Amino acid sequence: QVHLVESGGGLVQAGGSLRLSCAASGRTFSNYAMGWFRQAPGKEREFVAAISWSGGSTYYADSVLGRFTISRDNAWNTVYLQMNSLKPEDTAVYYCSAADSARVVRSGASWYRRTYEYDYWGQGTQVTVSS
Repeated sequence: QVHLVESGGGLVQAGGSLRLSCAASGRTFSNYAMGWFRQAPGKEREFVAAISWSGGSTYYADSVLGRFTISRDNAWNTVYLQMNSLKPEDTAVYYCSAADSARVVRSGASWYRRTYEYDYWGQGTQVTVSS
């Protein structure tokens, strides 16, 4: 079992920045690729960013490319999402997720976009961007 706890959400004006953190506990953190998803009211959960177990590969949704940066610190069992140039359409609950690396490497291209590839989820943190 992997327990994930997100933090760092809040209210920010358009153009501002926030840094989300996700602290993991339980099984070996470095065995898992990590992802960030978000869900706005009335919408489906959507992929935001993902990072491989080593941090050597990162993936982003087109809507956040160039504005958001995902990173991880395996020594501290934490994954981060730095969000810059925030827009009102970034408003959502942001979820951290963990996917077994040994399994997803066999899942084919774009595995990181699929919610069902992830084994564990956090409770989410609210990000609100005012115009």
